[in-house]
Amino acid sequence: MMKNKFSGKLHLMSIIFIACLLINSLVVTSATVGSDFPPAREALECTTRGGLPHFFRKISKGEKIRIAYLGGSITAQAGWRVKSLDYFKKSYPKCQFSEINAAIGGTGSDLGVLRIQHDVLSQKPDLLFVEFAVNDSNSDPVEIAKSMEGIVRKTWKAYPKCDICFVYTFTDSPLFQDLKTGKLNRSAATMEVIADYYAIPSIHLGLEAVHLEKEGKLIMKAPEVKVEKVSGDELNQSYKLPLSAEGKIHFSSDGVHPYINTGHQLYMEAIERSLPLIRSASKKSRSHQLNGPFNPNNYENTIMLDPDKANLQGEWMKLPQENEVAKPFINRVSSFWRGAAGATLTLKFKGEAVKIYDLLGPDGCRLEITIDGKISNVNRIDGYCTYRRLAITNAAFKEDQTKIHELKIKILPEKLDKRNILFEQNRADFDKNPKKYEDNYWYVGAIFVAGELIQ
Repeated sequence: MMKNKFSGKLHLMSIIFIACLLINSLVVTSATVGSDFPPAREALECTTRGGLPHFFRKISKGEKIRIAYLGGSITAQAGWRVKSLDYFKKSYPKCQFSEINAAIGGTGSDLGVLRIQHDVLSQKPDLLFVEFAVNDSNSDPVEIAKSMEGIVRKTWKAYPKCDICFVYTFTDSPLFQDLKTGKLNRSAATMEVIADYYAIPSIHLGLEAVHLEKEGKLIMKAPEVKVEKVSGDELNQSYKLPLSAEGKIHFSSDGVHPYINTGHQLYMEAIERSLPLIRSASKKSRSHQLNGPFNPNNYENTIMLDPDKANLQGEWMKLPQENEVAKPFINRVSSFWRGAAGATLTLKFKGEAVKIYDLLGPDGCRLEITIDGKISNVNRIDGYCTYRRLAITNAAFKEDQTKIHELKIKILPEKLDKRNILFEQNRADFDKNPKKYEDNYWYVGAIFVAGELIQ
């Protein structure tokens, strides 16, 4: 019996097509978990991709626009965030702009993806800026990609007409030395992979500063100054003059947090140069379509629970909203619970991870974490803790998603050597205020589960 030539060709094409799919799957998988991820990336100030079509359409119609800023301490400063909002108001006076300030100092995309529903999406944004390149600089690229993809997919599931723009900042640290050679640092290069996949525009705010520093026209930090805090109004400093006596721009005092009138002004000028390019690329005005994910294990499916959804045993107290500890942070959670030595938090879950939204501070403690019988310890005080700030405890991580896991967290009674935990530049505060460090509490605001809680 003779074979039909067309059928034979069709069969061959099918084999080739399936092979291509398999190869593509392998490429994505290796890019996600391989040692060469992310690939090296040229540092560009602006990559327009799909632009911000809905944002500019709303501008053309003079509509009300809500702009969300999700990031760390550099975004929390009264710098590029405030300057950009003012720029939009002055440039487009027919529109009514309002701000969603969702920046928390000292936090990265791993917390950003977990809190985005509460801090951003509940307020119905039209444009979302995401800034985590600095705080993610020490993070696992695979985890960065999972978090950034989760931010994108959560946003577009809720609001498919909300445009997103990734912005990258930098610091005076070895992790960002690649910028001087024209390459992105690892965290920003990772984020660009997700930006490519979802056609999200990106702006690197710091390349002009890097260029000026290389030319000897900019000083990144004051001599001998170290980072003492990673959040708070104290970071909102301005340099006494835009130019020093030697005619150089002083970018920041600590190499991280730009002066409002110099470093942040350079950041803002990068946005001003980039927006016309992004607008030109914003030709299509349709809802953002979510196809298959880059990584099926991204963090788009997480839940946020109040602490009392877990089993709390021992000395726990729900803090009143006006409590001096809870009050500065209560807008981020429904309630804060304080646990003392010996108290435990236990729960069962099915999924990959559990993270606890808590506080780091001078009265922090040591925790014993037991997951499926495996024990580890973690401190809830670090070198910056002359004050309290929001953070997360990674209680369970990369667990088997098909199994039910048992988690128990116990507050240990041991006294920590808190003076030595503090960075050297912060130990004077301990010597001056030792009573501030005497207590050992754990402050819990919420429980994040990548999976489901098992009652």
